[in-house]
Amino acid sequence: MVGEDKGAETRRADVTEQDLVQRLQAGDAEAFATLFRQHFPKVYRQAVHLVGPVAEAEEVAQEVFLAVYEKAHTFRGASSFTTWLYRLTVNAALSRLRRRKRRKEVAMDDYLPQFREDGHHLVRPVLDWSSDLEQHLAEAQMQQLLRQAIELLQPLDKAVLVLNDFEDLSNREISEVLGLTVLAVKARLHRSRLFLRGQLAVALGHSPTYSMSR
Repeated sequence: MVGEDKGAETRRADVTEQDLVQRLQAGDAEAFATLFRQHFPKVYRQAVHLVGPVAEAEEVAQEVFLAVYEKAHTFRGASSFTTWLYRLTVNAALSRLRRRKRRKEVAMDDYLPQFREDGHHLVRPVLDWSSDLEQHLAEAQMQQLLRQAIELLQPLDKAVLVLNDFEDLSNREISEVLGLTVLAVKARLHRSRLFLRGQLAVALGHSPTYSMSR
């Protein structure tokens, strides 16, 4: 019976959100205020992960909810309201990130595996120091290094990483939010993690993930 109660409660929550969206589309300001209270913390948290500075994150969140109010009539329910909200947030954050002047361009290819024409590694893997990295990740300094490395990612790669590692979205959900194929999401996520691994290795005084073969 408890399971039935929880199921009914979930259905009521779904209907409530759907009803709020429909009321907003009809111009109900109170419905907008309710949706704002329910979803602002999530939108703001995601904006912080994407753009960093609190002031900019607040501006992104404001842009998102202004878009929600002005574009509510365009929401057709093909995806969930939360997915639509994620899409608005990512678009607003990406626009801001792309307007920034990059302080340092880093070639991501320098941190990716390279292969010869016969399929063998052009460079050979070095000793796996991932356990050492995991120990350091608990330290405040390492957290700062990680944030700095994430800032070097291209905006779209950063968005994929944030949605997966900070927002716990599945690859399929990320593909819906960003308009990418699931395969493209997987490729960008893998590439970004290799890049971060290489950046952190250098910061810790190690060689990058790969070194020149002998």
